[in-house]
Amino acid sequence: MPQTLDSRPDTEEFVRTTERFRHELLAHCYRMLGSIDEVEDLVQETYLRAWRSYGTFEGRSSVRVWLYRIATNACLTALQRRGRRPLPSGIGAPSDDPDAPLAMAGSDVSWLQPVPDALVMQKVDDPAAVVTMRETLRLAVIASLQYLPPRQRAVLILRDVLDMPSAQVAQVLEMSNAAVKSALQRARGRIAEVSPSAEEVSEPTEPELRALLDRYVAAFEQADVAGLEKVLRQDAVLEMTPSRTWFSGLVTCTAYLARVLGSPGDWLMVPTAANGQPAAAAYYRAADGSYQAYGIAVLTVADRAISRITVFGDSSLFEVFGLPQVQPAREA
Repeated sequence: MPQTLDSRPDTEEFVRTTERFRHELLAHCYRMLGSIDEVEDLVQETYLRAWRSYGTFEGRSSVRVWLYRIATNACLTALQRRGRRPLPSGIGAPSDDPDAPLAMAGSDVSWLQPVPDALVMQKVDDPAAVVTMRETLRLAVIASLQYLPPRQRAVLILRDVLDMPSAQVAQVLEMSNAAVKSALQRARGRIAEVSPSAEEVSEPTEPELRALLDRYVAAFEQADVAGLEKVLRQDAVLEMTPSRTWFSGLVTCTAYLARVLGSPGDWLMVPTAANGQPAAAAYYRAADGSYQAYGIAVLTVADRAISRITVFGDSSLFEVFGLPQVQPAREA
């Protein structure tokens, strides 16, 4: 039944009650979808649905659980029309020929996308909570979640990431407790098969991360292959959407990078952060000397070195990262 004028919710009360959950709902929808293009629209839809039904909310669950129920169901509806969002390393073997042309993917592949920390990372004083947020947003974790069917994915995220009791998860997803436990067991088993090892998601200190990012940026801007070799692990991986081609091993990765680095000053790298990891926005120098947006490179760090570079060659991502499409030419 449509709300009458008298039953419309108080705007200030609604905002005061629900707005503090926006960052975590954005993170939740991103974990579900792996797509930054859709996340903000889905959270906006969640708040619109909540606003429309707020007058009839009876408080049988907390506002947080109620919002998660709306958001999760919106995500499940969206996922009915979509397949898995992979990274290049998830759809084929690595190439051993850095000189071969890249195998570009067609329109049939919808790639996993990065998410800027500024959009989903809540400002909290607890260092342990910050580490937990980072760990559950890492690219490797989001890529692993993509292997799960949507409902199993939702159960695992609600239960293991958000630490909701099984009874609340059952309420959110309108499932029985037995069905939740069964789905959780299957999801955990699948994630164990495809998730990264603990070493690959180790947590360096903030100064170590910043220093490593600075060295990576400097080496790239100076076209310094030797400098890049010093910050990469021997088992480093390099992958670059929208290409299916990816490389594994320091020798192969640096041989390919030597092809694309060009001359000093060809690239401009702007430090940023994505998925709780250090990242850099890459700009390529145009004929007029200005720098044009190219893509976002997200770095995975282990043992004080870069173990993986994932480049998202999509200039449309710059808007959500709050970055311009063009940077001015540098002074000589």
